[in-house]
Amino acid sequence: MEMGVPTESVAAADEDPAANLFPPPLPQPRICMWKYLDIHSMQQLEKTASTEEMRQLLAELLGLSQPSQSLRDAIVLDLFHHALIFCRQQGFSLEQTSTVCALLQDLHKACTATPLGNVEECYRYFSSLLFCHGIRRPPFSIDLFKEEQLLAVADYVVNTYFRHFKLYKYAFTPQVRLDLSLTYIGLQPPKLWAEQKESEEAEEQAAIPQEEELETEAQPEQEPSQASVLRTYIKTQLSRELGQLQQLVEERLKASEDRLNSKLTMLERPFQPPPGKGKNKTK
Repeated sequence: MEMGVPTESVAAADEDPAANLFPPPLPQPRICMWKYLDIHSMQQLEKTASTEEMRQLLAELLGLSQPSQSLRDAIVLDLFHHALIFCRQQGFSLEQTSTVCALLQDLHKACTATPLGNVEECYRYFSSLLFCHGIRRPPFSIDLFKEEQLLAVADYVVNTYFRHFKLYKYAFTPQVRLDLSLTYIGLQPPKLWAEQKESEEAEEQAAIPQEEELETEAQPEQEPSQASVLRTYIKTQLSRELGQLQQLVEERLKASEDRLNSKLTMLERPFQPPPGKGKNKTK
């Protein structure tokens, strides 16, 4: 018996990135200041006075639809809206706020790039991105955040995004389903069994009138199909295994019953003192 994946599924896996068996490689961490929200966008967000105004402007800048039209866009909007509130509470500058939003955007893209589990890879990728903005080593990294600010950003992302990592992956990635096919060596494919069964039924119906007309003529016995032979073999093996299992269980039950009866017999016997005790010793 051979077990494998159909060739059509393999070809589809090459075309569909979500069907790959391994997560795609993550990009190299780079400086992402002004990557998604430039200085003009950050100045517009800084002038917003209400939460609703900030959310509307943020949806326009990120190209998101209305929350009532797309649940995924609503989740992304909530993610960046709370990130902006966090940056305001921490007193971050426009450059720092734009960088925090870009960190979340790149992390979210890495999470939703595959439906497979890659939380450890995403965390290492986020840590590398974070350190690109905490150490002055141009052109690879800049000292945009201080040490305590880096720790605050790391704690915020861990408590808000990584604690709900599986929920984000469930909402933004397709469901993975593995289809397996069993092929028995020497047997016809399963798709042909139904056609063979229909042809056998048609031959049987056509042979009924011939049997009525030619009663004396001996009809050759039809050879059993491969599927029926396999079905008979499987039933025989299962019956044999079930019989052995039933016999083993009965033997164990009988042995257990015998042990219990012997213990009950010993308990029902009257107590007799051992010989020699209670008698006077003779000289």
